[in-house]
Amino acid sequence: MTNLHFTKGHGTGNDFVLFSDPDGAIDLTPAQVAAIADRHFGVGGDGVLRAVRSTHIAEGAEALAEDDSAEWFMDYRNSDGSIAEMCGNGIRVFARYLIENGLATLEPGDTLAIGTRAGVRDVQRNLSGFQVDLGRWSLEGGEPLVRAKDLAVARPGLGINVGNPHVVVALASYDELESADLSYIPQLEPEALDGANVEFVVPADPMIKDGVGYIRMRVHERGSGETLSCGTGAAAAALATRHWAGAGAPNQWKVEVPGGTVGVRMFPTEDGEHVSLSGPADLVFEGELRF
Repeated sequence: MTNLHFTKGHGTGNDFVLFSDPDGAIDLTPAQVAAIADRHFGVGGDGVLRAVRSTHIAEGAEALAEDDSAEWFMDYRNSDGSIAEMCGNGIRVFARYLIENGLATLEPGDTLAIGTRAGVRDVQRNLSGFQVDLGRWSLEGGEPLVRAKDLAVARPGLGINVGNPHVVVALASYDELESADLSYIPQLEPEALDGANVEFVVPADPMIKDGVGYIRMRVHERGSGETLSCGTGAAAAALATRHWAGAGAPNQWKVEVPGGTVGVRMFPTEDGEHVSLSGPADLVFEGELRF
C-alpha cells in the first residue's frame, strides 16, 4: 500500500489535488487519477497536479531547453485521468503550492518559470494573488457550430488556442447563459479532433467601463465537465469578445465565472501578442491517501 500526502487547492472554485513527486517516482494510472478526483469516493477535484522536477519527466526536457530556470514541471491531469496541456487556474495554485512547501521562492517583482506541456509559463505575484503569462495565443479551430442541452438553437463558436484548445460561444442574455445544462458535453460540428473546452459568454451592460471590458462566462472543460472556473477559458472568452467587438475594444478584461472573478490582459511582445491571467490561488487542506 502506498501513502500519498496531498494538498487541496483552488483558483476561483476550479479545484485541484496537488502532490509533490520531485524525482518522478510516482506513476499514477488514469484510473487512479480519476479515483482521486472523484467527488464521492475520492478527495474530489477538477484535476490532479503533480509537482515533478523537469529533469525527471520526459516532457521536461523541452521546458528546460526553452528556459533552464524551469526547475518544476506541472504534470496536469483532468478529473477523468486524461492529460491536458495547460491550466490557467491550476498553474497559479501550483505556484502557491511550490512556495508554501518551500520548493520555490517568488519575491515581489520576480518571476517563477514553470514547465507545462504547452511550454514554459512565467508566474508573478500581484494584488489579486498570482498572474501567469499564458504566452502567444492564436485563432485556431475555425467557427464550429455548437449545440448545448437546453439551448434552443445551435450557435456559431470561435476557436481559440491559448496553449490548449477552446471554442467560445456568445449568448444573448444572462437568462440564456443560466439555462444551458453543461452537465452534458456540448456538441461541435465539425468535431474537434482532440476535443475542446467550450465557453459560453454574455457581455455585461455596459460591456466597457473605465477602459476595462466585463463579461460573464460558464464553461464545460474537456475531461472534467462543467467547472466553477477555467483560467485559460476566461482568457479565450475575453479574446473572443474583443475579436467580435472590433477596433477600439480594450486589452484589459474582468471575467465573472461562477466561482469568482479573474483578470485577463493582452499585451505585445517580440514574438507576438501574449495574454495573461490573474486571480487568487488558495490552499484549503492537506491529507493522506492510501492506495
